[in-house]
Parts: sequence; structure tokens; C-alpha cells
Amino acid sequence: MNDPAGNDPNMLLERLAKSRFRASFHLGRYELSYLSEKGMDAVLAHAAEFIKARLAPALPARDGRQTPLKGHPAFIAQHATGACCRSCLKKWHGYEKGIALGEDERNNILAVLHVWLVAEARRANLEWRDAAAQSELFQEFSSQ
Repeated sequence: MNDPAGNDPNMLLERLAKSRFRASFHLGRYELSYLSEKGMDAVLAHAAEFIKARLAPALPARDGRQTPLKGHPAFIAQHATGACCRSCLKKWHGYEKGIALGEDERNNILAVLHVWLVAEARRANLEWRDAAAQSELFQEFSSQ
């Protein structure tokens, strides 16, 4: 698939930051607490399930309305990164509507959500319930 961001999450996030609408999304108190309590791995596992069930099909049910605006950190991340519906996936990620997303495309979307969630956790100075388990995660992204 042709990805205008070149499959580089940081390049895509730079483009998204120029959108007033996309840049307005941030994790709220509830989502930050959820992320802290459950951990990044669990949140990303949920995100992978949401992507597979709600975005990956060629013709997803309720397309354009399938991603809630609140209730889970992954939902906020999806809106912030243009991964909330197939129209936004086309615009921001270059994935054509009407074609099912394969594993590579789903993993690319998940990588963008991951980078965004890490940035949000840093922005909020999130305190992790299991701080040792999260330290490797932040070291992985410290060079970016």
C-alpha cells in the first residue's frame, strides 16, 4: 500500500500535528489512569483487536462512526492519529477504502498509536503502576 507517511510513525505524527483537529486530542484523566493501571502492552493489545475488528475489514460496519470518542486510550489515539475510520485511514495513512487491511498495514497503524501513546504518557508525566516494566518502553523511544 502507498503510505504518504512512508510508514514512519514520526513523520505521520508531524503531519498530524499540523491539523488543529487531530492535535486537539489528548488523553484525559480516565484514559491516563487506565493506561497507568493496565500498562502499555495491554492497551496496545486492545488497540490491535479494535483495529482488526473495526478498521481492517474492506467494508467495516458503521464506517465513520465505529470508533468512540472516549472510554479507552486506544480510541483517543485512533482519533489523534487519523486511524478512526476508513476515510481517515485513506487521508492520513494512504490505505484505500474497500480493501481489507493486511497484517503489515494493521501493524503500521499500531506502531503509530504506540508512538502517540508514549508521547502522551510523557506529556502527562504518567506514573506507571509497574514502573520497571515501562522503563524499557521509554528507553526504546528516547532516541526518537
